[in-house]
Amino acid sequence: MENKKIKIGLIGLGTVGSGVYKTLGTFNNIEVVKIAVKNKNKKRDIPNLDESLITDDPYEVVNNPEIDIVCELIGGMEPAYDLITKAIENGKHIVTANKELLAKRGVEIFNFAEKHNKVVLYEAAIAGGIPIIMPIKTILAGNKISKIEAIINGTTNYILTKMDVQGASYDDVLKEAQELGYAETDPTGDVEGFDAAYKITTLATLAFKKRIKFENVYREGITKVRAEDMKAANDLGYKIKLIASAKLDENGRADVRVHPMLVSKDSTLAHIDYVTNAVSLSGHPIGHITLSGPGAGEFPTASSVVGDILAIAAELGTTDYLLPMMRCNHEELADCINILDTQNKYYLSLNAKNNKGVIGNIGNICAECDISVESIVQKNVSENNTADITVITEICKERNMQNAVKAFEESGFINNVNSLIRVQV
Repeated sequence: MENKKIKIGLIGLGTVGSGVYKTLGTFNNIEVVKIAVKNKNKKRDIPNLDESLITDDPYEVVNNPEIDIVCELIGGMEPAYDLITKAIENGKHIVTANKELLAKRGVEIFNFAEKHNKVVLYEAAIAGGIPIIMPIKTILAGNKISKIEAIINGTTNYILTKMDVQGASYDDVLKEAQELGYAETDPTGDVEGFDAAYKITTLATLAFKKRIKFENVYREGITKVRAEDMKAANDLGYKIKLIASAKLDENGRADVRVHPMLVSKDSTLAHIDYVTNAVSLSGHPIGHITLSGPGAGEFPTASSVVGDILAIAAELGTTDYLLPMMRCNHEELADCINILDTQNKYYLSLNAKNNKGVIGNIGNICAECDISVESIVQKNVSENNTADITVITEICKERNMQNAVKAFEESGFINNVNSLIRVQV
């Protein structure tokens, strides 16, 4: 398409969409010809925005015969799914940042795109401005990736970092994060781990070349993490992070999950703070690498979106089958391991009566549940003669740990099971 401008349609002009529009204005071979928004009358801080491009009907974008590439930047399931499939049907290539849609209906979208010989690129959907999708598909394509550990939600990482630095409670830091705009008014998608779970679903599918079903991803948020857990973790040589992880066992089964984790201070991920994201990959022959950077924001995310646009634009008119390496080409469904059948190390915080034999009783329950204890530390005997006890276990089965927690809750000597958090091994 020499000397011909590539025509772009944007669906969404929020934080990311604004960054994309501003960035595309610096390229002479790209022209934005239509932008769909929810509210046409909203005042936007975008210099030289051509108001004639704005519509509140997104179908004016997907049905526009002029447009070569549609960028879907509104998120959510509907109308995003219908808009993307309609755009593909109308001969447009797609760039999206929609992690939820990819996690839940990615198979349908990629199959539909392949049927119509169109490309769907989504670098911005996983880790904002960090390049991870294209590297896995291209320069790392010769590797057998067996493990991923990632911090891929800036809101939760910000909250946990502030809790760690300030010694503050989850509720206090969440309120502060909302006031600063780092957390939504309804923070459920972030703090309960949904956002990270969407992202690790797609990332694991790519890395393992097997399709991961979202419903098979274990998810646990950060709402139960306490300031006391942060202090205890530090004393033990750890930091607490919300980790999205995926690994293959020796039989090729996938263990994919999101939950808080005690991460060793010797680990790179322990030092990824505030809104920074990071993805660590382990495989052969590369060994172990970590990519880190801004996981959200106007221009970091726009960087990934624009990179995808330019990758498609470079091939338009040069071939009948664009970007073969970037297409979804795996059909096998991964056999996923239930969390109860996984093996983990655990941090357990208990509040117990300060009586003789309590430590021994804790050890007995662990032994009965086939759990070996690495350490037990008793601290802070209170005025009402109760004590906080921290237990670190050896590696054991999740099912056994849950049985132990139930036994502690039903015992006469434990007042409360304060926390149960898995430990990085």
